[in-house]
Amino acid sequence: MKDYYYFLGIPKNASPEDIKKAYRKLSLKYHPDKNDNDAFFSDRFKEVKEAYETLTNPQTKRIYDQNLGSQQQNIKSMFPPKIKNFSANKIRARKDEEITIYWNTYDADFVKIVPFGLEKPEGERTIRIKEFDSQGKFQILLHATNTVLHKTIVQGITITEVFESEATSGKENPGQNFHENFRKPPQKKETSSRRLVSVLILVAILVVLIWTMLN
Repeated sequence: MKDYYYFLGIPKNASPEDIKKAYRKLSLKYHPDKNDNDAFFSDRFKEVKEAYETLTNPQTKRIYDQNLGSQQQNIKSMFPPKIKNFSANKIRARKDEEITIYWNTYDADFVKIVPFGLEKPEGERTIRIKEFDSQGKFQILLHATNTVLHKTIVQGITITEVFESEATSGKENPGQNFHENFRKPPQKKETSSRRLVSVLILVAILVVLIWTMLN
């Protein structure tokens, strides 16, 4: 069962006005029109809308609160949360390049990936980074929480921006230098051998001339 309060980032005793404010803020953040109709943000937008519609209706909210309370009492673990794995298929990427992140947590009833939102305890998600910070970095944080123990652990991944010029020239130049350096020694060796042969021929000619003159 989804926790709509967690979706909206509000406490369970939030007022109707607080619910509306949270909905307005998140609906603008996740609206598909502002995120190139990205499927991930479309899903988040639908979840936020679903939470708002449920919690602003007194009757559906009452039924929802009863069901949520019963479920949380039955499924919550009494062990501290753990993150078994949180990784990405690449840590260097260009803007708008696809990156897939993977995660696996234990004993966490709430799992949130910042800046994207609430997720399942384990899974994978393909994302596109639209903007990096001023240092060319983009940080993704996994929060795994056990609300019974009030404990949260956090693990992060930092993606570094790769520019187009770096992606092309950085791969070609090292190879070119390697092959150029690899070919140079044979060329020098061949030139030295030719010079040696020429000197020996000249010496031989001089010896023959001197021997002829003396005889």
